[in-house]
Amino acid sequence: MKILVIDGQGGRMGAALTEQIKKSFPETELIAVGTNSLATSAMLKAGADAAATGENPVAVNAADADVIVGPIGVIVANALLGEITPKMAAAVSDSRARKILLPVTRCSVTVVGVREGTLAEYVREAVSLVGAVLAGTP
Repeated sequence: MKILVIDGQGGRMGAALTEQIKKSFPETELIAVGTNSLATSAMLKAGADAAATGENPVAVNAADADVIVGPIGVIVANALLGEITPKMAAAVSDSRARKILLPVTRCSVTVVGVREGTLAEYVREAVSLVGAVLAGTP
């Protein structure tokens, strides 16, 4: 099973997700794609099996990922201060992968009914959901 973690800015969220996913599921292939080199580097240091930067790696890896994890902005064109291109947002949205998106509000999107939480809480919940997908439960 291939897990794709996508993040931008400084890669703090992506690094936390990468570290916890690899710690919880070490046998799973985890690919990290950053929207910039700083984010990519942070996720690679956190334990990603492989990493790349930019628009085309998002499109290529989203096409065959089983699970995509990242901030909700990865499905919103021009989110993350413009780092998410329309092509990136479309690639993630169109992917057959199960998407586990953290509801951070850096992308001008607020999801009604979602409780406010800390990044650590969101990461724990996302890793738990990854585990459910790997176990075959929705």
